[in-house]
Amino acid sequence: MIIDHIGIAVKSIDKGIEFWKTVFGYKQMTEVVINTRQKVKVVFLKKENSIDIKLIEPVDDTSPIYAFTQKGGGFQHICFKCDNMENELSLLKESGMRIIAVPQPGEAFENENIAFVYAKGLNIELIDTEKRARRIT
Repeated sequence: MIIDHIGIAVKSIDKGIEFWKTVFGYKQMTEVVINTRQKVKVVFLKKENSIDIKLIEPVDDTSPIYAFTQKGGGFQHICFKCDNMENELSLLKESGMRIIAVPQPGEAFENENIAFVYAKGLNIELIDTEKRARRIT
């Protein structure tokens, strides 16, 4: 597995994009995509020779990250890309980690599967794709 991106929860994607652009020199990689299953809006940012950043904004107060963003938001997850999600999930579960979201289509990844695991205070997203929905060319 390799680190693919870091997820940051924000109150406002627009303000988040501007912050990461101004402060850290990141550029918007994708258009904003609504993930209906997690009830969030997401956008990917990129910077040459750096890890991608995924900004995550709740769509409403029923989103799992709503309360977190109302307290200021911040680091939400680290995402690992793997070759075989099912195998990795089995290994992580055997290691004592808890699966919090089984593989399901992720709109931000052109409906390729994503999964979430909880490990000692850390949310981990797993993907097995290079795809990003609605890339800006």
